[in-house]
Amino acid sequence: MQHATPSATAPGSSQPWYKVLYIQVLIAIALGVLLGYVLPETAKSMKWLGDAFIALIKMMIAPIIFCTIVHGIASIGDLKKVGRVGLKALIYFEVVSSLALVIGVIVGEIVQPGAGFGVDPAQLDAKAVAGYASKAQADSTVAHIMAIIPKSYFDAFAGGDLLQILLIAVLTGIVITGLGERGKPAIHAIEAAGEIFFRIIGMIVKLAPIGAFGAMAYTIGQYGIGKLGNLAGLVATFYLTSLLFVLVVLGLIARFSGFSILKFLAYIKDELLIVLGTSSSETVLPHMMQKMKRLGASDSVVGLVIPTGYSFNLDGTNIYMTLATLFLAQAVGADLSFGQYATIIAVAMLTSKGASGVTGAGFVTLAATLGAIPGNPVPVAAMALILGIDKFMSECRALTNLVGNGVACVVVSRWEGELDPVKLREVMANPVAIGTEIADEKPVPVAP
Repeated sequence: MQHATPSATAPGSSQPWYKVLYIQVLIAIALGVLLGYVLPETAKSMKWLGDAFIALIKMMIAPIIFCTIVHGIASIGDLKKVGRVGLKALIYFEVVSSLALVIGVIVGEIVQPGAGFGVDPAQLDAKAVAGYASKAQADSTVAHIMAIIPKSYFDAFAGGDLLQILLIAVLTGIVITGLGERGKPAIHAIEAAGEIFFRIIGMIVKLAPIGAFGAMAYTIGQYGIGKLGNLAGLVATFYLTSLLFVLVVLGLIARFSGFSILKFLAYIKDELLIVLGTSSSETVLPHMMQKMKRLGASDSVVGLVIPTGYSFNLDGTNIYMTLATLFLAQAVGADLSFGQYATIIAVAMLTSKGASGVTGAGFVTLAATLGAIPGNPVPVAAMALILGIDKFMSECRALTNLVGNGVACVVVSRWEGELDPVKLREVMANPVAIGTEIADEKPVPVAP
């Protein structure tokens, strides 16, 4: 694919600076923060702008994921290879996710962000988190498994549940592969449908600055910057821990895989800014798949790893789960045993699955984790302490999840021997110039 030669008008773009998407999003976020601080009541009324943008994106998630996974499996043509790629991805997800959970525990023990709060559990407002607690209680292992199965084939599309979409897409891809020559017309039809859906997404993403403005204005207007000051220690600890995880853990993984994590971050800068504004990594899922293909990862690996990673590779959520649990334990004066630490890690590994880029999902999984600790040393009502700042932390969760999934896709593609090193070197040599804004990206051609 040919790329425009960069000009002096804007870094990495031939367009005037004010037409570059990531600059528009940055300005929108700044204006949203300013409006939320100066006119909080007016800012609250802007919430619908962010909600509308997220709804438009989520409207296209199900068909895009379905088409991508089905075409990815069918284009491989070898079910053994599909199983091999899936197994490698799951192994990688579990190893890195476990590291994220352990790092959250280690940092929580070293920094002690909740020490000195001296909160009396009896005086906590349980009503404030009752809704999250009830959802967590309903999310048993059996209920979690049953929720993956849709009521009907098309109900998965209507509900937009990512795990349900994954299930029917994998089953459909396997069947089409088994049809051989008779399945080729279906493959071409799905490929054409996928191109249509990607072009629709390209139109919708041009509204990203408006969505980011509305979401950020509402966040600051509703919760206020002062909330950050009240619990600045926890917020700062979480952001710094996530940053270190990205730069050190994912940075080392990237280095061993032949690329720089800093250049990779520059390459996906547009997606990172949109996620920052909307607090949901789902808003850029389709374009992450496009950019990973452009980076040199194979179509089949991208089609399997990126969508699956949104449910099974949640590094930011995992760090949050253990760090927030330790913060609350320290705040109420609970002294956790080694067995309770082990339970926290094991339960968090399970409950985090399926919290795929949805704003607030991390808070529900946190409630489920607290409720599963033996002896109930940390009451679920303690979550009221961090309810006001959870929105600020959701941005960091989504950003870390996004970066982790992108790195995973490149790693698995190289592990499978299907990473184009020429493309990778080209992109990493000048990521800003090649990583053009999302709105102008065309669908990546897929080999028949």
